[in-house]
Amino acid sequence: RAQSFAREDEVMLPLALFLGFLLIPVLEIYVIIQVGQLIGGWPTVALLLAESLLGAWIVRREGRRAWRALTDALVRGTVPDRELADAALVLVGGALLLTPGFVTDVAGFLFVIPFTRPVVRRLLAAYVGRRIRITQRRMSEMFPPGAGGGPYRPHDGARAAGNGGDDPGPVIRGQVIHEDKDP
Repeated sequence: RAQSFAREDEVMLPLALFLGFLLIPVLEIYVIIQVGQLIGGWPTVALLLAESLLGAWIVRREGRRAWRALTDALVRGTVPDRELADAALVLVGGALLLTPGFVTDVAGFLFVIPFTRPVVRRLLAAYVGRRIRITQRRMSEMFPPGAGGGPYRPHDGARAAGNGGDDPGPVIRGQVIHEDKDP
């Protein structure tokens, strides 16, 4: 069962990335064509350019604000968890806004705009927390408590070396060399 979990993860992430890199450009082209048919070609290009300029301005402003908040948190000596998340969201949002297209611009604006960023941050934190719980559950199924110490259980060489099995770490045979200090 543990091997099936590993296989699922090994297959799902590359498949999701492949589909993302394949489907997002197709979706972007489709939306651009639809908007172009609705408002015309040149207005569509002007709208994409206006989104890019507005996005660059917002990213610059919010990037400065996120950097200032991060440095302030470090100066105060507090853990900058929210500040780091905001800086990462502004960075990813800026990259999405630089990508031409309406779909990536909408996602980029959600990551960058100050009143939508906390919602995205909470959703992302919930997703990461759920992934951590799933990983912990999988690890506890793969290495149940009291089943010989998991992947770091002592090997026969540790007991044979006179360790008696008290220290579960591996025994590395070697020679201790003391360097002579110059007087």
